[in-house]
Amino acid sequence: MIGRTGRQWRRALDLRLQPFDLTEAAWLPLLQLSRADEPMRGKDLAAALALDKSSLVRVLKGLEEAGLVARGEDADDHRAKPIIITAKGRRLAERVERMSRDLERELIADIAPADLAATRDTLERLSALLERLGGRE
Repeated sequence: MIGRTGRQWRRALDLRLQPFDLTEAAWLPLLQLSRADEPMRGKDLAAALALDKSSLVRVLKGLEEAGLVARGEDADDHRAKPIIITAKGRRLAERVERMSRDLERELIADIAPADLAATRDTLERLSALLERLGGRE
């Protein structure tokens, strides 16, 4: 049920983001990069999104071609190319965040605050348990 609800929620957001030509495969990395304190390496971004590197490479290429991200230089490791979100990418990520918050408000509008609190508590406990069992966040 949790998985199905998550997929449906992401699909609802995908539908709202269609005018921006963004799919989940593109907006998730964009949000991750916008939330990061500093540019991320591809392997770290792939790990954060639980993706394999080859899938991420294709997505990043599209984001780069759209001018939403750029490859930087790592002073310590010349082989590494940190992924930098551009100003255009940051503006789009902010829009995605806003649309995501709007969708959340719409979806939970008729749910009692106590029910929401209990649901969040339960999900946090399940997440912590899964993390202890070796799952990814």
